Amino acid sequence: MNKGRDIGLIGLGVMGRNLALNIDSRGFSVSVWDQSPEAVTRSAASQPEGRITGCDSIQALVASLARPRKIWLMVNAGAPVDEVISQLLPLLDADDIVIDGGNSLFKDTERRAAHLATHGLRFVGAGVSGGEEGARKGPAIMPGGPASTWADLRPIFEAIAAQAEGQPCVVHIGPGGAGHYVKMVHNGIEYADMQLIGETYALMSAAGMDTDVMARTFAHWNTGDLRSYLIDITARILTQRDPDTGAPIVDVIQDRAGQKGTGQWTLVNAAESAVVVSAMGAAVDARVLSSMKAARMAASSQLAGPTGRIDAPADRWVDQLHDALYASKIVSYAQGFDLLRTTSERRGWELDLGAIASIWRGGCIIRAQFLNRITEAYASDNPPANLLLAPGFVQALARTQSAWREAIATAVRAGVAVPAMSAALAYYDAYRTARGPANLLQAQRDFFGAHTYERVDRPAGQAFHTAWPEVQG
Repeated sequence: MNKGRDIGLIGLGVMGRNLALNIDSRGFSVSVWDQSPEAVTRSAASQPEGRITGCDSIQALVASLARPRKIWLMVNAGAPVDEVISQLLPLLDADDIVIDGGNSLFKDTERRAAHLATHGLRFVGAGVSGGEEGARKGPAIMPGGPASTWADLRPIFEAIAAQAEGQPCVVHIGPGGAGHYVKMVHNGIEYADMQLIGETYALMSAAGMDTDVMARTFAHWNTGDLRSYLIDITARILTQRDPDTGAPIVDVIQDRAGQKGTGQWTLVNAAESAVVVSAMGAAVDARVLSSMKAARMAASSQLAGPTGRIDAPADRWVDQLHDALYASKIVSYAQGFDLLRTTSERRGWELDLGAIASIWRGGCIIRAQFLNRITEAYASDNPPANLLLAPGFVQALARTQSAWREAIATAVRAGVAVPAMSAALAYYDAYRTARGPANLLQAQRDFFGAHTYERVDRPAGQAFHTAWPEVQG
């Protein structure tokens, strides 16, 4: 009888080490290896019962595993993944499984899967969301790859995943790079979600609310429609004081935001797929602008505009901001799920959008009560082509849009930038417009490039061209 370890884990950074502890806490044995011997020793020592075995080489890790071997990589995306795979290849046997749990680009995942398949190996791109806490206590996991891997990985994945309403936050997403693709879109939605909350914070600040009042407001919102992990931690952040100055910690943090690229990948893919993700695009743009600190400081003393102060009754303003944030959030998720639906159809992945929304309800960064409504929308007998058309969201947007519009108008008059909220509202208005201005755009295209156009009084698909007058001078 093969008494090897249940799974091997390579890469013992914050996420890898906590995943190893999580796996161990669920009763599975795990071998670990990292380029840093100290990291290996620290991880093995954290579990005195001995279910975490530290290995001094990648060869030792492979030799310690039960067959078919299951090896989970938690290394940085890009070249490091390829380097580890190249070390593993000569050590593995047919039918072994290699899992990439990092934030890899789904196209890289598909390339690696094809390469490993020529060696008889199975490759899984598994998106993992939840950060340090999620990795330790239960993340949302989005595994793609061959369907045959699910039976082998399911006991471990379901045991370590977060739980939402008694269900593990993991399903087999689909073939190829589907798992990493879904994680990429998840991160794009996350960008928009965080930006929308940031804009709400900016509008609270512009109205003179102090951080204690903001914290209480976000904490209250976390008991209703906006209940989510990001709203919860925002309330907690706003109560935190800097030990050196006594000031709110947010007031001493520089206003420059970092990014690791998954948001940009989502924008590129959406453009390639002709899907609008404008709220995500605004969020990525806002992070880029935030990094231009010196330029913004110089411009602040040269470019004219309103003072950035808002004079509004506190209770009414808070209610408007709640509705503006909720409505914008609906649009952001609608755009993300539209991208998932479109890509699934084009690639033949047959993504279960309701199941994806379901596993995002726990463990992951965008976990929220709101996702129950998305799960229900896709579980209906007539799932919507776009989430904006789901009956519950139609009603929610009708109820909130007056306050949504007023909040954005107030921000514009005051000179407070709200790019994601504005993009979300613009998408909503454009999507509900039966006849927009693209007729003029198409006439311009026909004028300068003879690109032709369709007519409203003729069957669709027929092309027409006008002999436009020549431009003089």
